Amino acid sequence: MYSWDEDTSGWYGDAKYAYGTRGAARRKEAAERADASGPRTYKQKHEPNEKVIDPSKHISTQSTNPLIIAVDVTGSMANWPFEIFDRLPLLYNTLSQYREDLEVCFVAIGDAGCDTWPLQVTTFSSGYDLEQQLGSLYGEGGGGDAPESYGLFAHWVNTHVRTPNVGEKPFLIVFGDAPMHPMVPEAQIQHYLGHADGGDVDALAAWQHVTEDWNVWFLRRPTGRPGDAVDQQWGQAITEQKIFRIEDEQRAVDYAMGLIARAWGHFGDFQNNMRARQSEEKVAEISKPIELKCPRCGAPIPVDATGMFKCKYCDATLKI
Repeated sequence: MYSWDEDTSGWYGDAKYAYGTRGAARRKEAAERADASGPRTYKQKHEPNEKVIDPSKHISTQSTNPLIIAVDVTGSMANWPFEIFDRLPLLYNTLSQYREDLEVCFVAIGDAGCDTWPLQVTTFSSGYDLEQQLGSLYGEGGGGDAPESYGLFAHWVNTHVRTPNVGEKPFLIVFGDAPMHPMVPEAQIQHYLGHADGGDVDALAAWQHVTEDWNVWFLRRPTGRPGDAVDQQWGQAITEQKIFRIEDEQRAVDYAMGLIARAWGHFGDFQNNMRARQSEEKVAEISKPIELKCPRCGAPIPVDATGMFKCKYCDATLKI
């Protein structure tokens, strides 16, 4: 399990890595608090901390770089909160050196039709405070029919989250493997979010609204086939370009960090970070799908390209 200190000598890769100076004070504080608390453990539990995860609360952050990480915790994905918890210091320490005011909100998604806690949400936090926030989620492992309540989560983002200081669109990453219920019933909204002011909500429309303010990515477990019904529905919700198929589940957090590092102009440093933890073959395997190519001519697109980008080889204009 990763630790909060900056000692990378125990990492398994052949290369060496040192964190940058940005964010050093917050990383030091987190390391000191972690040291005082003893060894990191992920407590097995039978329910979430309901005082922390109540989805009826409204949350906000003054950060210019908030990040929401949502995880489907139904069925086979129920252990994913642990996988993220294991790599939490790595996630925060790596990304916070690129953007010092990074704050993260964790969310667990289930099925409101049958689960006890179908939407669990934390507040935006940073550093060691993220331990309590993420540790409050519960991988219920339920779910009924194939669709899950991703739409309820999207409506929560639209109605319960405020990020007044952002400039560029902040990242919102969903780890999942299923389609969504096409409609969010008014009764579910009232019960879980504490209000209902317009009847049922169209889930696809809710996600399309989310994409107006957030850089949304759906990181899909290696299930199904490209272009299947799950991809088609999520393509309608957030565009096909934002569906990212994970090939190695153990590296799921790396894929997410790589997408963010690329957009923030630090993909090279992130690759060096991976080299200190993984083999060169694994670094290449993970980097390949993250490195963009022009869909018209196949030319490489710079990893720090954002917004509207014009390919210098074929003049195609792309929205990154």
